[in-house]
Amino acid sequence: MGTPVSVQLADPLPPRRLAALAEEVFSWLRDVDRRFSTYRPDSEVNRFDRGELSIEDCSADLRYVIEACADLWRETNGYFDAYATGRFDPSGFVKGWSVQVASDRLLAAGCGAHWINAGGDIRARGGPRPGEPWRIGVRHPWQPDKVCWVVGGTDLAIATSGTYERGFHVIDPYRGEPATALASVTVIGRDLGRADAYATAGVAMGTAGLRWLADLDDHEVGIITEDELCYRSEGFPVLPAEPAAPAPRSVRAELAGWPAWADRPGPG
Repeated sequence: MGTPVSVQLADPLPPRRLAALAEEVFSWLRDVDRRFSTYRPDSEVNRFDRGELSIEDCSADLRYVIEACADLWRETNGYFDAYATGRFDPSGFVKGWSVQVASDRLLAAGCGAHWINAGGDIRARGGPRPGEPWRIGVRHPWQPDKVCWVVGGTDLAIATSGTYERGFHVIDPYRGEPATALASVTVIGRDLGRADAYATAGVAMGTAGLRWLADLDDHEVGIITEDELCYRSEGFPVLPAEPAAPAPRSVRAELAGWPAWADRPGPG
């Protein structure tokens, strides 16, 4: 789907077993790409969009994705809209969902310490070493060689949607125009498909998304606006950068439901 994917398996399993598990992950993701990529004219999702496949003729996975996108449209007040570009494009859910499925399969196969990164959307379980959490950098929107936050944990689904790589590509479905107010929205939960969709919806909402994201149950969020303000929820699992960076300048935030501050994004 036009994005690089990397996998790290940290369990002390035999090398051949680890290699086989990694190949199973990539085989699944290649299958997802064949069926769901909007760049492939013959993909199942494009054939469905063109009306060449009825809903009854679609695979079980595509039917699931169609239903999930409809549910997310309702949950996000229409801001997660798989038809926002004028055609059916569920990519804002599929990438996270496919990585979540791969992670669930690794866990079921006895590999409980792993990390899968698909273009910045990450499902991490366990840690790189026993007793040590994963440390994951959230990219700085305007300095590609820097991070603005480092988050940590042993069971994280982390999705980031923003404007800094693909430009203003997220469409506000109500205006029919690109959303430009939020440079980066990071959502952390336990299900990467849902986190991916929520991050996309937050960007589409613009500044109104600050309050909506703050009210998400069982999720933590970090947001950077185009005017360089940072917001993060109280439980956002931020860790000190290595080496420690100077604390960013703080300003007052007036948004109910957030800590009473916002940060200027400083490189980590």
